[in-house]
Amino acid sequence: MSGHSKWSTIKRQKGAADAKRGQLFTKLAREISIAARQGLPDPDANTRLRLAVDRAKAANMPKDNIERAIQRAAGAGAGDQYEEVFYEGYGPGGGALMIQVQTDNRNRTVGEVRAVLTRAGGTLGENGSVGWMFDQMGLIEVPIGTTDPDEVALVAIDAGASDVETEAHLVVVYTDPTELHRTREALVEAGYEVEAAQLTMRPKTLLAPEPDAAVKMVRLVEKLEDLDDVQEVFTNVDVDDEVLAAAM
Repeated sequence: MSGHSKWSTIKRQKGAADAKRGQLFTKLAREISIAARQGLPDPDANTRLRLAVDRAKAANMPKDNIERAIQRAAGAGAGDQYEEVFYEGYGPGGGALMIQVQTDNRNRTVGEVRAVLTRAGGTLGENGSVGWMFDQMGLIEVPIGTTDPDEVALVAIDAGASDVETEAHLVVVYTDPTELHRTREALVEAGYEVEAAQLTMRPKTLLAPEPDAAVKMVRLVEKLEDLDDVQEVFTNVDVDDEVLAAAM
């Protein structure tokens, strides 16, 4: 998908800043707890939990923090009970937004999300208003470096990938959610570096708004993801290098 690597760059830079103030670890711990509660509290038997633990390790989250997050989920009724919700809406220029939140208070969270959207010229929509524009998929990023993208694609497709796209510095692999872990493992076993592996909402088509609206959308996504309860924001807006430079 064109523009994917630009959003990835933004998220990696933002992730580094989040880690400095501890917000990233808090969000990762919440994801681990929800994943463990939805399935077994064993990463070997729970694909979503395994992916969450892998992301936490990649962010250098301490092992004790990971184990505590799993234990909180395993303890029936212990601690805050978070639920996962998707809010849908539109940003400047009409770009669609899927906002993944994990919250223990829906009223508080929806109020915060609505306020950020409104200040940025966006709107909060009804359930289903933009969800049909996205497919849930597994996402794997392999940095190119000296790697042959065609070889990466062959390995990924043999392992079950549904689509592979090459961008400036990444090979982006898409899978069915159930094939994500198996495809990641096949790439690792073949000797390739996997920079990221996670579930995502992939837009079916892309929107290229006017540059001013695109800049506002990038900044809106950042503000939404700064909210404590927002895990990730997905959009169908394409961005280019000039937009990225203007927004950062």
